[in-house]
Amino acid sequence: MHRFLFRRIPQFFLGAGVTNGYLKGFIPPGTLWQGPSKGFCVPGLNCYACPSSVFACPIGTLQHYSIIRAVPVYFVGFFVLFCVAVGRMACGTFCPFGLLQDLLHKVPSSRLRIPPWMTYIRYAVLLGLVLIIPFFTFAPWFSKLCPVGTLIAGIPWVAMNPEIRLMVGELFFVKLAILLLVVVLSILSKRPFCRVICPLGAIFSLFNRISILRLSWDEESCTHCDKCTRICPMDISIYKDANSHNCIRCLDCTQCPAVSVHMGPLKVPVPARECAPETMPGVESGCRV
Repeated sequence: MHRFLFRRIPQFFLGAGVTNGYLKGFIPPGTLWQGPSKGFCVPGLNCYACPSSVFACPIGTLQHYSIIRAVPVYFVGFFVLFCVAVGRMACGTFCPFGLLQDLLHKVPSSRLRIPPWMTYIRYAVLLGLVLIIPFFTFAPWFSKLCPVGTLIAGIPWVAMNPEIRLMVGELFFVKLAILLLVVVLSILSKRPFCRVICPLGAIFSLFNRISILRLSWDEESCTHCDKCTRICPMDISIYKDANSHNCIRCLDCTQCPAVSVHMGPLKVPVPARECAPETMPGVESGCRV
């Protein structure tokens, strides 16, 4: 558990505290931050309409440019540089919605495994709901249905603003149903939204195999015990594909001495580990820091 909290606590303060620091926005009837920072994106899902948001959502920005039929030069430049450097690392160290899914999966329940083929659905979401459909309908359809937006913007606005409550229609209940489905699936399986739906993760994942920050495993010391798979929030076996498009570079798997981190040709040192007994289940099994 200490290893779990070591990464997730900073993730909460970075993802939620930095990108959603305008707490005054939650004072009824609610206000939106309109400062200059709203013109910039952060490398994580962050709803523009959230009362506390101080930055723009990258997926909302992509939809906007698709609607106005323009190329987001700043967006493309910033995110290409970011992804070439660290790949999908923002998903594992910055995104607060990923943290929420990790916490929900701690709830005791039966478990479901997500088939590998379903992880490619997010590319269809990126092309369809983020780029193509907004281009032809002039409406940001992913943002209309996004469970992140429902959680941090839709529900708060309906709860604190009576005028917005009068505007609630069928679409809002569809959004609630989608959010509830993601919550239930997060209890049953590891990060279902990140693995199956998230279009931002789809963009990041394209760079995992070419990014400067990379993972590798030592074939001689690896016993194929699948401890890395049990630890991994994305259910990846490192010895099968160390730089999988699904990897979120959370580095939890470095608890195993067979896994190492590289920055280009350089190996990045990780804290010394000591192996825990085989009888300890789940995340606590394997090697500890």
